[in-house]
Amino acid sequence: MEPDRWLGIELRHFLALEAVAREGSFGKAAASLGYTQSAVSQQIAALERIVGQRLLERPGGPKPVSLTEAGRLLLTHADAIAARVAAAQADLEALGKGEAGTLRVGVFQSVGQRILPELMRRYLSSWPEVEVTLTESADDEELLALVERGELDLTFADLPLVEGPFECVELLRDPYVLVVAAGSPLAARDRTPSLREIAELDLISHKHCRTVKRLEPMFGRQVDYVFRSDHNQTVQALVAAGVGSALVPRLTMDPEDPTTAMVELPKLPPRVIALAWHRDRYRTPAARAFVETAEAVTAALESEPVAA
Repeated sequence: MEPDRWLGIELRHFLALEAVAREGSFGKAAASLGYTQSAVSQQIAALERIVGQRLLERPGGPKPVSLTEAGRLLLTHADAIAARVAAAQADLEALGKGEAGTLRVGVFQSVGQRILPELMRRYLSSWPEVEVTLTESADDEELLALVERGELDLTFADLPLVEGPFECVELLRDPYVLVVAAGSPLAARDRTPSLREIAELDLISHKHCRTVKRLEPMFGRQVDYVFRSDHNQTVQALVAAGVGSALVPRLTMDPEDPTTAMVELPKLPPRVIALAWHRDRYRTPAARAFVETAEAVTAALESEPVAA
């Protein structure tokens, strides 16, 4: 009979537990959920009876309510269940809308500047009834979390992806370059600077780029950065001003900027850009078409000659 008792758990029980843990009180949790305080208390009490464990510490007075060890453990499962329910809701809404509706896509800055304009032009000419909404973040882990929760349908991300319920298609291999000020001796050299030489430079890089972190052990010494920014124009402007040299993926920089020059670094593996989605969610024809259009656009971009 023990497993049968757990069948009495309802999603509202988990939502109440998450709200109390987040807000630190039954009253604030009730307000955030639109329930009465007694309703939240009843849901938590019912959940504790079903699982046979005390889930909350109730110190009384002004002290906040907190999770017990059992409560913290159960909440990890509750979050995953709530995310799957949200994803199921998004799937059914997408299925009902067919070729219309909204396609929610996560992007980061270099994609927004170099890939997205042509991608959107081609896509919207073929799917004019689809409204594409964009969410931008410098952190692709944040975007992938939104995909897992059903808040995004697709997102651009770097490979390898973080662990999660994802599938993806590789779009583009984006080589790393050393960006130096125009007229720098490094740009005029006949040979590529060694990794040790690069590590000795005053370097500028991005804050949120998982591939940069994977490159650092290849330099054979500690790499020190004088500045980090997720704003690509800021990075390139600081290089032009002589603050340092930037170690960045080529796609993040403007190759036509006359104040800087790019030095190719063939010994470093490239950043690999992908388009990812939730593997267990229904993908609408509109979402599949967006992926196919992205593949065509990035294939053309990858074949372009490198600017001198």
